[in-house]
Amino acid sequence: MNTEVSRVIEFRGVTKRFPDGTVAVDSLDLVVDAGKITVFVGPSGCGKTTSLRMINRMIEPTGGTITVDGRDVTAADAADLRRGIGYVIQQAGLFPHRTILDNIATVPLLLGWGKAKARGRAAELMELVGLDREMAKRYPAQLSGGQQQRVGVARALAADPPILLMDEPFSAVDPVVRESLQDELLRLQSELGKTIVFVTHDIDEAVKLGDKVAVLRVGGVLAQYDEPGHLLARPVDDFVDNFVGRDRGYRGLGFLSSDTIAIGELPTLALGEPVPDDDAWVLVIDAERHPQGWFNGADRNGATVVDAAHLVPGGSLYDIGSGSLRSALDAALSSPSGQGVAVDADGRVAGSITADDVLRVVDDVRRDDTAAA
Repeated sequence: MNTEVSRVIEFRGVTKRFPDGTVAVDSLDLVVDAGKITVFVGPSGCGKTTSLRMINRMIEPTGGTITVDGRDVTAADAADLRRGIGYVIQQAGLFPHRTILDNIATVPLLLGWGKAKARGRAAELMELVGLDREMAKRYPAQLSGGQQQRVGVARALAADPPILLMDEPFSAVDPVVRESLQDELLRLQSELGKTIVFVTHDIDEAVKLGDKVAVLRVGGVLAQYDEPGHLLARPVDDFVDNFVGRDRGYRGLGFLSSDTIAIGELPTLALGEPVPDDDAWVLVIDAERHPQGWFNGADRNGATVVDAAHLVPGGSLYDIGSGSLRSALDAALSSPSGQGVAVDADGRVAGSITADDVLRVVDDVRRDDTAAA
């Protein structure tokens, strides 16, 4: 794997005006941090895709300068520039007549790699992005949409470029697959440390993926460029406030530490144990203390022992090691008993949390912020 240092991208007064007079990007000043994910987000017509495509000169700017490590992108040959920048688009854009392996090997072959070396690299990347190597000889039409997007990411990474451009890459897949692809991208980034510019119209995707988020107005004007937590907590004006959404306070909990939240006791039963005499909710666990669901004592329907047929789904789980206040609150609110289940790194039950526990921590954070101001 190439260990080349990731690169800084800088927009200096960049403007794009089309021949009909439409201004897609208007005097954009912005620095994309090296080794981080920067997300461009905004409504249709705000210039986010145009801004992205000016980096690899698929669209030429009409004013200003875009530099990579201080070098003007227009000073390089456009084809050479693009070969050194990974590019992922909607629905992957794969070559339908090439196998998955040869799709991924495309750029290395263009760069003059031998076929064996290029295919070897492609096989490595299939594993890296979570594709079974037995798919190597298949064609794109034989893969699901999510699998095709993974191939698109692998192809963009094939020559190990320091920069990766991603233009709404996950927008054409269903929500479950989309979340899986987002998690996969974050995992890959933690290993590879690329400089990634990501375009989306979805503010939830932007705040989940971005180390920094650039919100653009219609007409290509930068409205706010900030870390996701600051963006949610302190939108600069009504446009950003409305675009981020009315539930931004809840989403903002994802950026608040839950280290101080109280973990309470939680009664548990194992499958096969006698049903308790009272009408309380009890969490049911397996032999390794992994949660299996809830048993409602008030709705036992003649059951004498706890069995799988009487279990109620348990809602989301709160990971005490890596969870945020948002995940803690979601665990409490999604639990049928009102008690969120906290688990350790191995998925074993560690205790309970309630919505009141979370709100107390939120009040403490707010008081600390007020005192610091």
